[in-house]
Amino acid sequence: MRVPVLLAAAWWMLAGAAAAAPRMKAGAARIDITPEGPIWMSGYAARNRPSEGVLTPLWAKALALEDARGHRAVIVTTDLIGLPMELTDLVAARAMEKYGLERASLVFNSSHTHTGPVVRGNLSVMESQQAPQRQAIEAYRRQLQEKLFQVIGGALADLAPAEIAFGSGEARFGVNRRQFTEKGVIIGVNPDGPTDPRVPVVRVTSPSGKVRAILFGYACHNTTLTAEFYQLSGDYAGYAQAELEREFPGAVALFLQLCGGDQNPHPRSRLEYAEQHGRTLAAEVARLARTPMQPAAGRIRAAYQVAALPFAPHTREQFEQELKDPNVFRQRRAALILKLYDERREPRLLRYPVQAVRLENGFTLIALGGEVVVDYALWAYRTWPRERLIVAGYSNDVACYIPSARVLREGGYEAVDSMIYYGQPGPFTEEVEARIQDAVRQVMRRIGR
Repeated sequence: MRVPVLLAAAWWMLAGAAAAAPRMKAGAARIDITPEGPIWMSGYAARNRPSEGVLTPLWAKALALEDARGHRAVIVTTDLIGLPMELTDLVAARAMEKYGLERASLVFNSSHTHTGPVVRGNLSVMESQQAPQRQAIEAYRRQLQEKLFQVIGGALADLAPAEIAFGSGEARFGVNRRQFTEKGVIIGVNPDGPTDPRVPVVRVTSPSGKVRAILFGYACHNTTLTAEFYQLSGDYAGYAQAELEREFPGAVALFLQLCGGDQNPHPRSRLEYAEQHGRTLAAEVARLARTPMQPAAGRIRAAYQVAALPFAPHTREQFEQELKDPNVFRQRRAALILKLYDERREPRLLRYPVQAVRLENGFTLIALGGEVVVDYALWAYRTWPRERLIVAGYSNDVACYIPSARVLREGGYEAVDSMIYYGQPGPFTEEVEARIQDAVRQVMRRIGR
């Protein structure tokens, strides 16, 4: 009778060891996407010359996750103003062809640094109109497309057994910037406006406990460095990532821009403030990463769809009149829209990407396109109060600001004026909020929430 007992004991020991072994795999990679020479910078219409050197390198980074059934997801982050859908779709198609990676399982996010290069197809009205600079911008886009594909492959090649954990902290340097005055809403400081102080953190460690990657987010514009800065950098998010990679040698730190469309860092306009905000954010992320966090494991599920967001009615005559405006950016916007009228392609709807990626018993990432105001994140937290959510904007496409119905009624830059610089025909209708919320509910249902 002793032999069966010993065999049973051995079986239970092996079963216990198998249960304790990590069932998830993760991989991370990064690639330098800093332009090789001077290039037109994006984010501020006031700039009138190309970049003048580099403060910090710009990176594209990727985190790949794989569950026990082989389902995978890849999150790509970039130190850029934004990526257009035509670019992310091209890279996603190549990733599908080579790696079998479904479109729903691939997320692209941009930090929205305003000290980065122009990316063709984003804020096109702000681009330099001079031939040498336009050529440099086009060459950079071709290089960027290839590097995004490479970093996805690098993360997938790095897949190895891993333990994943989720936690959430807070940072308070982001403030609502929609300041109400007698002349209307301006970009300023509104201490009473809605904000999202959450700092979600995903920690990836090896079975031995070494930190391999840290994914973290914050809802705040990367605009500490204002228009008078002509050196390339990742702003506060770039400094935060660099600080974390010093704190955790060998790890890849990835920043997700959340729903910060109406949020600005405070204070700003000095280099030391960008460094300060970066240290503040990194310290909170590092604090969480060194504490016990909620284990995240289980099946990976993903869903992706494109909603249609209606623009307010407009006419050809409206833009023929705008073409005579003394403001050069209005002239450029009018010329773009009139060309579309000539081609019978006048824009009435915006194609809008909505995505959700869920790691069961872990966390759910909702990824929304455009410069999303904070109202959408606060709505998601209320709608799914028991879900560990990361609600990101600036994902898969950054075609314009995405205001809520409240912001549209109030007016101001995020609702109206910003559309000039994005080359869009004008504001959305208030229906935009309901359509986005409906699309989010649909992708959440498809992933089991």
